[in-house]
Amino acid sequence: MKAILGRKIGMSRMFLEDGAAVPVTLICAEPNTVTLRRSEDRDGYAAVQLALPRKGAKAASGEKQTPRQLKSRFAARREFPVELAEDQESVSVETFSVGDVVTVVGTSKGKGFQGVVKRHGFAGGPASHGHRHVLRAPGSIGSRFPQHVRKGKRMAGRMGGERVTVKNLLVLWIDSKKNLLAVKGAVPGPANSIVAVLSSGAVQ
Repeated sequence: MKAILGRKIGMSRMFLEDGAAVPVTLICAEPNTVTLRRSEDRDGYAAVQLALPRKGAKAASGEKQTPRQLKSRFAARREFPVELAEDQESVSVETFSVGDVVTVVGTSKGKGFQGVVKRHGFAGGPASHGHRHVLRAPGSIGSRFPQHVRKGKRMAGRMGGERVTVKNLLVLWIDSKKNLLAVKGAVPGPANSIVAVLSSGAVQ
């Protein structure tokens, strides 16, 4: 399995050899530092914790750092079931190659408090024949029995800001000097949001 943390820069487009223009999302994945290793003997499972450096963070000194110092140095830390060599201390974009099929996990854009039409795709009420105030109303939310609103009823509320996984994205371009990765298609989240790029079929 391959994995790396990065920041979504934004969307652009690339031209393939046949002249087709395809939308791509640029991800800046600076070298992730290995901050923790899990083993089967000690923890019951094998995994590696990768940390994405915070913008402008100073390089780590040789001393062992406290959790507070680690928090100030890194923007995000996640565990992945990745197998790395014992002497490998970081993971870069060179882990992936052009043509790989990856899965990207991010947090969707927050859209605030929204009604049922936008949040759940309700059709709304009729626009004429005596219906003046029910254009975007949810309608009935229950029947006489069981005399309460059932759990999970789709209603208005906070929309967005949720974990979203997009599978089967193709890696079209890699720049190891600038730590850039271009994947075909859209990636969840706003610009500068943190995303995880995993090899396809490795979602946890």
